[in-house]
Amino acid sequence: MEQRSEKDLIENDIIGFLKRNQQKELLRFVTVGSVDDGKSTLIGRLLHDTKGVYDDQLKDATLTSATGEQAIDFARITDGLRAEREQGITIDVAYRYFSTPARKFIIADTPGHVQYTRNMATGASTAHVAIILIDARLGVLSQSRRHAYIASMIEIPHLLVCVNKMDLVDFDQNTYTEICEDFNHFAKDLSFRSLTFVPLSALLGVNIVEPSTTRMPWYKGPTVLQYLETVEIAKIYNPSIFRYPVQYVLRPDLNYRGYCGQITSGSIKKGDTVNIYPSGKSTRIAAIDTFEGEIEEAHAPMSITLRLEDEIDISRGDLIASSPPRIGRHLEIMVVWMSEIPLDPQKAYLIKHGTSYVHANIDKICWKLNMETLEQETDIEHLDLNDIAKIQLTTHRPLAFDPYTQNRATGCFVIIDFMTNNTVAAAMIQDNYEPVVTTERVTSIEREQRLRQKGCLVWARQEHLYQIERTLFQTGYFPVVVEENDMAMCAKLIDLGIIVIRDAKWNKDETANLSTPSNIIEELKTRKII
Repeated sequence: MEQRSEKDLIENDIIGFLKRNQQKELLRFVTVGSVDDGKSTLIGRLLHDTKGVYDDQLKDATLTSATGEQAIDFARITDGLRAEREQGITIDVAYRYFSTPARKFIIADTPGHVQYTRNMATGASTAHVAIILIDARLGVLSQSRRHAYIASMIEIPHLLVCVNKMDLVDFDQNTYTEICEDFNHFAKDLSFRSLTFVPLSALLGVNIVEPSTTRMPWYKGPTVLQYLETVEIAKIYNPSIFRYPVQYVLRPDLNYRGYCGQITSGSIKKGDTVNIYPSGKSTRIAAIDTFEGEIEEAHAPMSITLRLEDEIDISRGDLIASSPPRIGRHLEIMVVWMSEIPLDPQKAYLIKHGTSYVHANIDKICWKLNMETLEQETDIEHLDLNDIAKIQLTTHRPLAFDPYTQNRATGCFVIIDFMTNNTVAAAMIQDNYEPVVTTERVTSIEREQRLRQKGCLVWARQEHLYQIERTLFQTGYFPVVVEENDMAMCAKLIDLGIIVIRDAKWNKDETANLSTPSNIIEELKTRKII
């Protein structure tokens, strides 16, 4: 009846229907879980049963068997890539949209394969609800735990656990109960506001839109759609904290200076007092401009241009805020490592926080989470693909931020390998940390870790000295050519971790190290000096 009455509304009052649809609440949710647990099938069935599939999509997803029988492959509705259909897996994040009389929905169908965990984290970053699917035959797997942990870590408030493929275990209540108990034991320390379980069969459409009283009379809870239509929507944008990272300084003529960007949280009015960070200078909002013209008030996530009453030195990457954020260089963060190249603590990285780029060094890997035992492993030297860990790092200049639990937008960043420009990790800031300061002398090992090299002495021909120095310097190392025969100074520089390059004429062994620059550099790598 609801579907028919809504159709009548569209036919009789299209303008009124569009206005009501625009005013509906929007719920974003993401489907996660291990590979082949039925995420795409669930979404395809949900779209089909809520009349959210276009005729051409339905025709494309309808398969004809050798006997002439037709059946819908619901996974094909969301798996659009050729490689996804050939392999029967989801590779990229697929976004789908549908609505009911109660709400509008945006679905992010994410991959379950371990190799594409980075795509899952991307799709889950803006969700209000995470739906995790578990195969009733297999129970809670390592990848299921990993996805649930990531969903908790990025502060998704609600988790719906769908025990799928109940038809393959004869809709057995004991199997469902055991999986619920196992998952509850794992999730008791996670930060979800609510945790709900639903037994279902996505392929048969059981407990997706309509409840099943005949197959599972023992289940009295909501269907998937009933849950999605009634669950509380948590606000992603913190209304009490105004944050505005400056993206671009607009200066079309001498009489206009505006600061362009997107409001990441909160709201602002003309005349409000704001501070600029990291400088901390204060001013007032003179005007709020948009493409349509000047407005009196703006809120997240609007893109606007701010004009200020005072002339202040502001550039891309600065933060305009109504209340003080935290300022610091020493950060304690949670990371999901997304690169097949392991994290190297001796390497400098680039982080993108809001609209700013800052170089950073890894100080310490505090611990890594073992997804099988859920224990925190210490004494870790590197992170591999899909590892979840807590690390400490130091940025080269102060960062204005909020803890991720207080403000998603200013509490997260991505880590970039500036040599390849690849994004290698997603990070959630927990807080500042105070580096340990002792009266002990800095050791040679600590210098090696900071400089990413060992101190050593290199003999070379005179015509090669500065070529070797320049090559090492441009690669990021710290060499120095010593032209005088002062071995005491050389020893001191080596003790400080410097690569000392000397003219071979000072070497008593006249046959030593008269190689070409490329051979000398390769020798340094072989001996693990650099």
